[in-house]
Amino acid sequence: MDLSLIWFLLIGFMFVMYFVLDGFDFGVGMSLPVLGRSETDRRRIINAIGPVWDLNETWLIVAGASLFAAFPEWYATMFSGFFLALLVLLLGLIVRAVSFEFRHQRDSARWRAGWDLCIVVGSAIPALLWGVAFASLAQGLPMEPHQGGALMTGGLLSLLSPYALLGGITTLGLFLAHGAVFLALKTDGDLKQRAHALAGRALLGTGVVAVVFLAWTVAQNPTPLVVVLSALAAVALVGAWLMNGVGRDGRAFALTAATVAFAVLALFGSLLTRAGGPFVMPASNPTADFVGLTVANASSSPYTLEVMTWAALICLPLVLAYQAWTYWVFRRRVTVAAVEAAAH
Repeated sequence: MDLSLIWFLLIGFMFVMYFVLDGFDFGVGMSLPVLGRSETDRRRIINAIGPVWDLNETWLIVAGASLFAAFPEWYATMFSGFFLALLVLLLGLIVRAVSFEFRHQRDSARWRAGWDLCIVVGSAIPALLWGVAFASLAQGLPMEPHQGGALMTGGLLSLLSPYALLGGITTLGLFLAHGAVFLALKTDGDLKQRAHALAGRALLGTGVVAVVFLAWTVAQNPTPLVVVLSALAAVALVGAWLMNGVGRDGRAFALTAATVAFAVLALFGSLLTRAGGPFVMPASNPTADFVGLTVANASSSPYTLEVMTWAALICLPLVLAYQAWTYWVFRRRVTVAAVEAAAH
């Protein structure tokens, strides 16, 4: 296996980690107006992700940096073609981060309500746009060759195909369900019961959308890998709904995480196994001389990839170990007593 393919798989792993971990952050943020019936409830909801949300975003930074170094043509084409969508997405992430820090800076209900709204919006926008972006990549985009690389020619509207929009709705619903299950795992009492109920409704509603999206993904590229990964995502989603229904919070959370992981892997698998690939950005308007950006023609030099591989062998285990340690330290449930004690 050559290094360019190894780095395609590593970047896929980094994005899977990002969507699984930051996905429940987005879901928790979106659940705030539904589950946060009192200020104590809202503080418990936010405190559930308070120690880890910024650590989860580390995977986005690592994935973006790896993409830039390992596949500069992919990075340049995607970031130029997706510029407006990514700008809105990043603004959402910034607004959400600022809201977490600012909402408790003034003892005013109106002040906190404004920042809570920012948390909801800053969580929903990335949850939607990430799905749109990756579904667009898997489906293919209008491109033309440009200075040894590629240039997207369709503009922002080319991202808003029915398949891409369905992908965005799927990630929006999956992340909401993932976050609600996480809250059921991290809280107790009445808030826990309401989180269970929200997770059940979100999993049921998302299940219909997700099955249609995964079936469409398989129809576009019915290779064994895509079929298996899509089927695993669907099975994990059903399992999560069943486990949530019987109150097995840990298993339900593991299964929603598996659902997100398998769904993202199905999209990367579609790129990997598409005829003429493996691709990083297939063209929806291929010609005899240009079919899009492949793993081979978009990658950096072998020497660059070799240096990056040695760095990854050292750094990735450290990142994984530190993140596992952080989750272990902050594993306890967020109770009413703990929040009230912290207020005093």
